[in-house]
Amino acid sequence: MPEIIKVHRRTFLASSAGALAAASFGGAGSSRAQEAQPLPDYANWKNQDALIVHSGNTMETKRGYIGTSGITATDELYIRNNLTPPSEEIVADPDAWEVSFEGVADPRTMTVGELKTLGIETVAMVLQCSGNGRGLFDHEASGSPWVTGAAGNVIWSGVPVRAVVEALGGANEGMKFVTSTGGETIPEGIDPKSVIVERSIPLEAAMENAILAWEMNGQPVPLAHGGPLRLIIPGYYGVNHIKYVKTVALTEAETDANIQASGYRVRPVGVDGAPDQPSMWEMKVKSWVTNPLTDVASGKVQIHGVAFGGINALESVEVSTDGGETWEAAELIGPDLGRYAWRPFVLAAELQPGTYSITSRATDAEGNVQEEVTEPNHRGYDYSGWRRLAVEVTVT
Repeated sequence: MPEIIKVHRRTFLASSAGALAAASFGGAGSSRAQEAQPLPDYANWKNQDALIVHSGNTMETKRGYIGTSGITATDELYIRNNLTPPSEEIVADPDAWEVSFEGVADPRTMTVGELKTLGIETVAMVLQCSGNGRGLFDHEASGSPWVTGAAGNVIWSGVPVRAVVEALGGANEGMKFVTSTGGETIPEGIDPKSVIVERSIPLEAAMENAILAWEMNGQPVPLAHGGPLRLIIPGYYGVNHIKYVKTVALTEAETDANIQASGYRVRPVGVDGAPDQPSMWEMKVKSWVTNPLTDVASGKVQIHGVAFGGINALESVEVSTDGGETWEAAELIGPDLGRYAWRPFVLAAELQPGTYSITSRATDAEGNVQEEVTEPNHRGYDYSGWRRLAVEVTVT
């Protein structure tokens, strides 16, 4: 049986060492945890106690900080940047930020201020890194050993991509993708295609529900999360949500940038990335327990966590206290924020003294059930197996 995460009270309460925090929530792969690091300047407003700092561009929300309100606090939301963010100067006057639109009948550059005149939509959705759960695989995939904390539920507001395309005369004939480019600075002496953050998503999906967002959880999108403007494609993994977006192009083919052509592709361990492999686009149904994570007293225990349907709406959640031998239906709590958002869940259980393996299993509206184990892949993407997302709790 694959190993599960064992968390004791003394390690849960410790917050002075990043290595200890990562080990507490890490399961497989936690041996790669590092010493505690300070928050980088561009994210120094974050709640350090809530985060595991893997590097200057990767910060994970601790499992016990997710809470039950449904929305992830901005100062506790994880950070994953492929390149160092631009200067803070770009968010000083967000409305002045310019974006170039191509592949339409009337290509042009528009400011955020102009985009705000074209319409607005708001969407609540799960923002999740492709590598969330990487630390639960047995093989040592490159990248941060995320467990559950490279995900959050966020409310975004901005102009629908379809409204911009319509305002610019519609798509040119033969366009199949929306290819967006970020505004990060490319280091000198490096082939731009090798590092540029440029991703392509299907045009049909983008025209259905993608937005160019200038607001996040009721405030201007901060630099750490892609401000002044970020492409948002609900139901898709985070790499597709281009930060500091500078170009939105309707294209006939996917970009040949490495991050698309060979990166973020699901392939067997040891196999190089290639354009014919599945791209990290649509998310799967997933859930995990967030309480209890520590030893608890016997009696009635409130078991809660979060669940989402990925590209589909969430239908239901079950909880097991015996490692998946038996299951009991959990209650979804709080408001339903829509197809792409997660829902907190709760199960009140009577637990006698002993050791329990507590986990959850979600089902989406299309009948897809969260998998028990995720098959290994080279980069450690797309982990959702409920068995290794379990926590072992001692009831006294």
